[in-house]
Amino acid sequence: MPTIFITRKIPAESLNMLEGRYRLKVNPAERPVTRQEMLEGVKEADALLCMLTDKVNREVIEKASNLKVVANMAVGVDNIDLEACTARGIVVTNTPGALTEATADLTWALLLAVTRRIVAGDRFVRAGNFNGWAPLLFVGGDLSGKTLGIIGMGRIGQAVARRGLGFGMKIVYAKRERLPLEVEKEFKATYLPLDEVIREADYLTLHLPYYPEVHHLINRKRLEMMKPTAYLINTARGALIDEQALVEHLKRHKIAGAALDVYENEPKLTPGLIELDNAVLAPHTGSATSSTRRAMAEMAAKSIVAVLSGVKPEHVVNPEVYD
Repeated sequence: MPTIFITRKIPAESLNMLEGRYRLKVNPAERPVTRQEMLEGVKEADALLCMLTDKVNREVIEKASNLKVVANMAVGVDNIDLEACTARGIVVTNTPGALTEATADLTWALLLAVTRRIVAGDRFVRAGNFNGWAPLLFVGGDLSGKTLGIIGMGRIGQAVARRGLGFGMKIVYAKRERLPLEVEKEFKATYLPLDEVIREADYLTLHLPYYPEVHHLINRKRLEMMKPTAYLINTARGALIDEQALVEHLKRHKIAGAALDVYENEPKLTPGLIELDNAVLAPHTGSATSSTRRAMAEMAAKSIVAVLSGVKPEHVVNPEVYD
């Protein structure tokens, strides 16, 4: 009976798809697996169902002599050594589409929270400091008529843009390849070079995958390009932003605020970030709705079943393994 190593507890419905047909080894702890647990878990595994927090590097691949598929319960696969997997003929899959709407919703939750100072206001009320309405109490920013700058206009970026239209915002975007004109028309979106998007945006939001070429895409130089009244939102990958430079800019109020769901050295935070009143910090919950997490786990489980049954799964990241 083939063995599947699952690095975190997943929804019961997905486990039920696998139980009986395969021998399951599931990390019982409410924490990521340690490096030693990962190496031990993959030793005899035919399939690995992993999370974006799991580093599936060459050491792991070399330890897993029977491994046929790595099913990542995430869209991004920067936690996986694709070259090592492909060289061994190991199929890598992900879960695109399942978390689009949930992540777009959280992006807007963060955007609204930071611009309308919801978190600071909540703390203020709970501390017993609220004495009634005042004309200058927690004054925030406006949305209608403002410019929403989107870097990365894939599924999630487009879902964020759709919501922006509902707020009466102007949409500008940057992307490696320009969208078809009919898609631009649908979102009333204007394609601009990256630096122009950064300069024009009142709200700058990141929705691109991580790869080495975009490390610190939002660096000190580009933070300097932002309007002093602008807000930065990141629900993509933490290393897209030079967090130390961001902390310095926020401390000096060189931009109005930032809202983050992901962090450069996650789960560690850059010193100084937690003390900032003009930053809203979420614990990487972009896809954290019950239906989304069920869908992601189900997609990962189905990918494993397909590969172990000799069928090509739907969402293959390294299709060259089938050449």
